[in-house]
Amino acid sequence: MWKAGWVTIEPPNFTHRRPTGPRDPGDAWVVADTGERYWGRFGAAGLLAHDPARGILLQHRVSWSHFGGTWGIPGGARHQHEDAVAAALRESEEEAGSPPAALRVRATSVLDLDIWTYTTVIARVAEPFEPVIADPESVELAWVPVDDVDARALHPGFGEAWPLLRGMLERHPHVIVDAANVVGSRPDGWWRDRAGAARGLVDEVARWRAAGVDAAALGESGTSWFPAVTLVVEGQARGVVAADGVEVIAAAGSGDDAIVDAVAAAVAGRASASDIRVVTSDRALRGRVEALGATTHGAGWLRDQLG
Repeated sequence: MWKAGWVTIEPPNFTHRRPTGPRDPGDAWVVADTGERYWGRFGAAGLLAHDPARGILLQHRVSWSHFGGTWGIPGGARHQHEDAVAAALRESEEEAGSPPAALRVRATSVLDLDIWTYTTVIARVAEPFEPVIADPESVELAWVPVDDVDARALHPGFGEAWPLLRGMLERHPHVIVDAANVVGSRPDGWWRDRAGAARGLVDEVARWRAAGVDAAALGESGTSWFPAVTLVVEGQARGVVAADGVEVIAAAGSGDDAIVDAVAAAVAGRASASDIRVVTSDRALRGRVEALGATTHGAGWLRDQLG
């Protein structure tokens, strides 16, 4: 593991790290029984911003910082009551001028040492921007092509994590939901208002996605994903609109055919068909999409995820 890589040494002029405003309670050390110290009372987080056209945003660390002179990603201590994604976006904006609105969070990877955690937040650049050195912690900021990252003198912690993180860049999890099948799986009176039930499902799925999907639900560990999500609706639910992060496809004819078409399109645009997951309990439909390489889950799986 890369435990030692994230031990933080306080630089000589650390008091000038944030020259304006009071420190947050999170700006404090966590000390292990072995004496190792980790910066961030509530853990720490960093942003791995990926621009497909330019590469990874890397920070050349100032000489007085921990492993000064090496390259890593913008990041720092989480504030009290702040989640890891918010912390990574804030720290990157403070250190590199990266606008949160220009980024689309795709996944998180967590190093958990029991007494302290470091979360790498992976985000895709949706609107290109130029980084700006906004505090004294950086000598240089640069977009580095993915294939060239290994050639830099990397912070040891980031260097050990990079192979895993690079693999995650190539992943494109996509969940495609047979909305009629999921809605119909629970006898809660959905038949009295099919459109309303479908709208409720869209909202539930949007909240589920926005919170990050625990990778354990996808047969993995140590990560969370913010997958692409598509709901296919039919019949009286065709007027249901999309929600943040959730696409809605209104089937013009057969809902099953529309789902198969959605899977085929997703598979064609992804590196691995195994990243495409279809939620339906329809045995015939499951056979059709599995023939395209997709993985399937029954309606109960999604109900369990939604709580």
